Amino acid sequence: MIADGAGEDEEKWLAAGAAAFKQNAFYMQRAIDSNNLKDALKYSAQMLSELRTSKLSPHKYYDLYMRAFDELRKLEIFFMEETRRGCSVIELYELVQHAGNILPRLYLLCTAGSVYIKTKEAPAKEILKDLVEMCRGIQHPLRGLFLRSYLAQISRDKLPDIGSEYEGDADTVTDAVEFVLLNFTEMNKLWVRMQHQGPARDKEKREKERSELRDLRAFLTYQVGKNLHVLSQLEGVDLDMYRDTVLPRVLEQIVNCRDEIAQYYLMDCIIQVFPDEYHLQTLDVLLGACPQLQPSVDIMTVLSRLMERLSSYAALNTEVLPYFLQVEAFSKLNNAIGKVIEAQEDMPILSAVTLYSSLLKFTLHVHPDRLDYADQVLGSCIKQLSGKGKIHDTRATKELVTLLSAPLEKYNDVVIALKLTNYPLVLDYLDSENKRVMATVIIRSIMKNKTIIATAEKVEALLELIKGLINDLDEPQGLEVDEDDFEEEQNSVARLIHMLYSDDPEEMFKIISVLKNHFLTGGPKRLKFTIPPLVVSALKLIRNVLSLACDDMLIRRLPEEGDNPFGKEASVSATKIFQFLNQIIEALPSAPSPDLAFRLYLQCAEAANKCDEEPIAYEFFTQAYILYEEEISDSKAQVTALQLIIGTLQRMHVFGVENRDTLTHKATGYSAKLLKKPDQCRAVYACSHLFWLQDQETIQDGERVLRCLKRALKIANSAQQMTSAARGSTGSVTLFIEILNKYLYFYEKGIPQVTVESVESMIQLIKNEESLTSDPSAESFFASTLRFMEFQKQKGGVVGDRYEQIKV
Repeated sequence: MIADGAGEDEEKWLAAGAAAFKQNAFYMQRAIDSNNLKDALKYSAQMLSELRTSKLSPHKYYDLYMRAFDELRKLEIFFMEETRRGCSVIELYELVQHAGNILPRLYLLCTAGSVYIKTKEAPAKEILKDLVEMCRGIQHPLRGLFLRSYLAQISRDKLPDIGSEYEGDADTVTDAVEFVLLNFTEMNKLWVRMQHQGPARDKEKREKERSELRDLRAFLTYQVGKNLHVLSQLEGVDLDMYRDTVLPRVLEQIVNCRDEIAQYYLMDCIIQVFPDEYHLQTLDVLLGACPQLQPSVDIMTVLSRLMERLSSYAALNTEVLPYFLQVEAFSKLNNAIGKVIEAQEDMPILSAVTLYSSLLKFTLHVHPDRLDYADQVLGSCIKQLSGKGKIHDTRATKELVTLLSAPLEKYNDVVIALKLTNYPLVLDYLDSENKRVMATVIIRSIMKNKTIIATAEKVEALLELIKGLINDLDEPQGLEVDEDDFEEEQNSVARLIHMLYSDDPEEMFKIISVLKNHFLTGGPKRLKFTIPPLVVSALKLIRNVLSLACDDMLIRRLPEEGDNPFGKEASVSATKIFQFLNQIIEALPSAPSPDLAFRLYLQCAEAANKCDEEPIAYEFFTQAYILYEEEISDSKAQVTALQLIIGTLQRMHVFGVENRDTLTHKATGYSAKLLKKPDQCRAVYACSHLFWLQDQETIQDGERVLRCLKRALKIANSAQQMTSAARGSTGSVTLFIEILNKYLYFYEKGIPQVTVESVESMIQLIKNEESLTSDPSAESFFASTLRFMEFQKQKGGVVGDRYEQIKV
């Protein structure tokens, strides 16, 4: 046997022990083969003496134990054969007790006891009682644990359970339960004692060893918790016996052992091995033990797993849902969590939040129709967070986000979450960064499930939940936010606006008014993201109001002079909405986003045009012109802006002669002031479209069209001369070809002032340009134009006849 005491390396100790073990096992097997019982007992005792060592860690000791376990199975078979050959099992049971050392003696006694029970020459309960009492002789924690694990293993199929071949009298189940509970109690005592043996400086090492022992998968079957598993498998352990005997005894042992590792592990064992139905019916008893556990016990995980099991039980067996209400499972769990937190004054915020997160998930799965339960959980969570201010612990805030996300994931409808009065109060405990995270989760839920928020009241509540994305008043000074993340967040808010919609114009106007109030106080950097979709929603509302008003008048009567085109009883008029639009767009130049405000003014002007609101349309155009003059200074931006002005103004029909002339004159004036000559030329010939609209006789001024074309030609000539003077070569003729195409457009429309001679003159001018052949792109452009003219001739009809007059 390996001697006790400090010395050589543990690996050497194990190797030496394994070698001695192997040698004795060999001689034992030879004795078994020759049916020599005396030698078999001798060498088996010597072999088992190797388990007396105290030098090995639990992990290494387990290796040695498994060798012994395999050999003892062979010895048990040999003992059984000996009884068949006439050897008295009683004598055998006494003979094995002659071993010199107590540990080998008890291993052999358990092995012989297993054979004794199989022969049925004595009641199983008597032999088991004897064995479990005899094992008290080993009080060394590690050696005692493995010995009792061996006892549990060899006895698990020999318990006097109901229906078992070893069943005894009327109290047979009680005897089996008593044996298992007694073995469990003794094993737990040994398990706990491991931390108290040896000097205090070795405590950390012992804790590590105990953790190793618990984590050994091969040993999990045999260690302390296996006794609870055996109890759960007994046919005779029904709900009544579990409630009246098993659970109270087990919980008493768990509470009294006062060891955090044992308490955590055994509580988890109870939850995992016994049926869900038993947990449901004895919930108050099980939960009552939780506050009595050591403060350092990870009760958070224990209760979370209990609630997970009960949730799964309810999900798989919907018929048991009434029992959850009958036993008041929710109230008991909620009260138990409160008591546990109260009992553990130093419980981290993370643990408290995790408990309520698990309780909320349980509630949503088991009682999805009871929003009051969900709100009560949030309220209890608030009570625990009260006075702690913003939560900055990373893991705690992550769990808080999980808690708040649970209702969204369950119901797939943020409207339901808005009904939870405590929801925004819990949200307030997040810091600004995590509020943004939670706001993004809420928005994603809305977009994923296409949830429409249809009332101003709900929109107001929603905006309070996501204010982390629409308001920066709570952000710490100097906080740097990644620009890409910021843009993505604000784009998500912009997409959200389109989900806030009501078919009722009055309610919809309230919604966009609520949005305006929040967005305008959310900081200037957000406006360029949030104002455009808000403008789109308002313009959509105008179309809806117009459509409803027209339908209403058609139903009631034909409109009479002086009628409000949106209906006499309309509470939301186009004018009111346009005033709203003007107010929100005015905020953009200060963002600063003048180019965006400029585009929105033109878009609103076009909407006013469709509503025949001339003063409003003119005001929007005026604001656009002011922005052009005062804010847009970049030459490229000016060109783009002027194109938008000309394109929008061309589509306007609402203006009278005076207003249109004013706006048109301004546009042509802007064209002449562009920095680059080519840009001037293109802007001027584009202005020609402002003086000729085919479907409006009041806007058909051929003289001014021709004047624009001639002015564009003059600017093109000037541009070519400047290029020639600066670079010593003739400039491109592309501008001339573009002007020719404008001539052809208006000539085809039948404008009298654009004659055949003027078109032919432009063609000849281009042909005479020396740079035409040196510029492949211009030459190709001109050739395409000539092919177009030839194609128009071949079409015939009025257009073909007109083109036939042009001599190329």
